[in-house]
Amino acid sequence: MEGKLLMSDVERRRLTVLSRVKSGELSIKDASKILSLSYRHCKRIYRRYRLEGDAGLVNRNRGRPSNRSIDTGIKGVILDAYRTRYPDFGPTFATEKLEEHGYKVDHETLRRWLLSAGLWQPKRRRNKHRSRRDRKDHFGEMVQMDGSHHAWFEDRGEKCCLMNMVDDASGKTLGGFDEEETTRLAMLTLWDWIDRYGIPASIYADRKNVFVSPREPTLQEQLDNEIPLTQFGKACHKLGIKIIPAYSPQAKGRVERKNAVYQDRLVKELRLAGISQISEGNKFLASGFIDNLNKKFSVKPRSEADYHRPIPEGLDFRKVFCFEEQRQVGNDWVVRYHSRFFQIKGQSKVLPPAKDNVTVSEWLDDSIHILYRNHEVEFEEIYTLPQKQVDRTVKEIRPRKKYIPPADHPWRRPLFTYRSAARKHKKTTPNTGTYGRTQ
Repeated sequence: MEGKLLMSDVERRRLTVLSRVKSGELSIKDASKILSLSYRHCKRIYRRYRLEGDAGLVNRNRGRPSNRSIDTGIKGVILDAYRTRYPDFGPTFATEKLEEHGYKVDHETLRRWLLSAGLWQPKRRRNKHRSRRDRKDHFGEMVQMDGSHHAWFEDRGEKCCLMNMVDDASGKTLGGFDEEETTRLAMLTLWDWIDRYGIPASIYADRKNVFVSPREPTLQEQLDNEIPLTQFGKACHKLGIKIIPAYSPQAKGRVERKNAVYQDRLVKELRLAGISQISEGNKFLASGFIDNLNKKFSVKPRSEADYHRPIPEGLDFRKVFCFEEQRQVGNDWVVRYHSRFFQIKGQSKVLPPAKDNVTVSEWLDDSIHILYRNHEVEFEEIYTLPQKQVDRTVKEIRPRKKYIPPADHPWRRPLFTYRSAARKHKKTTPNTGTYGRTQ
């Protein structure tokens, strides 16, 4: 409307100060200090104010399109690509995928476009207040570990579990797929981590029976002042890795948040790659996805010292990451393990005594090894046990004769004979008192 100017707060503040300069109350030098402007720029604004009046203070780019604005046609193409290919992608992740196809746009710009088009809703979460725990100072000082059950292949395949490891100091991650959150998956993931970085000082995990044993200690463990260990705990004990149990998901928030990153990005990447099997998913993780994730999200630890220990020379990880159980040797030197029978050979260099305990070790490749005092015992598996000989010949069954009681048998006597005999006996028998003495 003519006769009115639309001015911002900054422009109105400049008008107030420069009107005082015009009236002689202030100098341009004082006005520049009040408005936090340079002296030259304040002179430039004041000159425009004197020539054009109040309208000279209004920004001349107001109402004009920005020189850095994106063409509306390109904006429509980007929004159409988001609708068709990335409908559930977040703005940040969507900008990365759009850039691969030649559409470069800032994630905040895309966020505003999606909000105005109704294609994206911000997620607001209000959690319980908790005190922040600072990161560890050293790489390898503590590694968080957790399994994430999710529909990783969506409706293209079955649900599976991703075992995820995250370094607390740097945020570096490593993961692998399997059908369930098993001890085998935890061992394989830790084995892969050690091959890459070394042996970490500790592992921070939840209280699932994969990591922490729920059973009470045995009498021998109480005497030895030992705590019950799971198979994964035994492997960590051999390597000198301390397992720290977490009592809430928020306690190991580093790995929980990394699981959310996997569930957001990895699911979509697997969809774009058309992957629907666990083996293919593990190959995809190792082919560059994890390295790119670490390059993008990992941080530099506060200390340059690496707390990972080098792998001892000659260490065989097959003997570390295995399932071990105690079994007793029979009198025939047969060891039974999970309904399987193993005959210890007599010519073995190490021959355990009968009724003594041995350790049956099942490696991750399903091979069986028997140890006696940390030495291998030679054996062979018995697939068919000797059966007991049972005499199954049918004996001749003679017909049983019918029993006929004799004529003087009590059963043949009439009932009144018993009653009369009992009366006669009562009359002829003398009366006795207590304890059978005659009264």
